[in-house]
Amino acid sequence: MDYGRYKYQMTKKQQEAKKKQSAFQVKEIKVRPKTGEHDLSVKIGHIKRFIGNKDKVKVTVMFRGREITLSQVGRELLEKIAAEMDETALVEQMPKFEGRAMYMILTPR
Repeated sequence: MDYGRYKYQMTKKQQEAKKKQSAFQVKEIKVRPKTGEHDLSVKIGHIKRFIGNKDKVKVTVMFRGREITLSQVGRELLEKIAAEMDETALVEQMPKFEGRAMYMILTPR
């Protein structure tokens, strides 16, 4: 057997395997507890675009100063976004508090 041909076939197999792999990125959307309705709908549009590109989306609610007391409002905001994205995305990680931010991760269905 020709060793050069064997090496060539092996590299071709590796290239074909690389083509079939799916790569994704984690995109991040940041909102605040007092984000307005229209701004929120624009952000949801961005999330839909990212999910359509087969990327994961990390939705973060940032709390500044005394807003930390509005943690329930932040959780409701994340649940509202999850409900909007229900048909196109799965919630990979439920809302989680970390420092002065609360976040959740959405993945494409």
